[in-house]
Amino acid sequence: MQISVYQVFIYLQLLDLLTTLVGFKIGAAEASPFIRMLMQAGPAAGVVASKVLALGLGAFCVWAHKAHVVRWITYWYSGLIVWNLMVMLAAVH
Repeated sequence: MQISVYQVFIYLQLLDLLTTLVGFKIGAAEASPFIRMLMQAGPAAGVVASKVLALGLGAFCVWAHKAHVVRWITYWYSGLIVWNLMVMLAAVH
């Protein structure tokens, strides 16, 4: 069974959601002004809204036959998750 870039994209969205919410629990803050704006309804609601938006944009890329964009964004989210983990480690210390 081969894993597609779309499956990795969805998995990374889930990891970003989880690492962001755990980061909030240990005192980290959101760096993105756009996500902070979405968080006016609450931290979890804002992050979930951003994930719904990201998945919607990913679906649009699939529909528009732009798999290369999803692949590029997957690299971005991989780095973002590493960033979240580093912020969490710094917040713990």
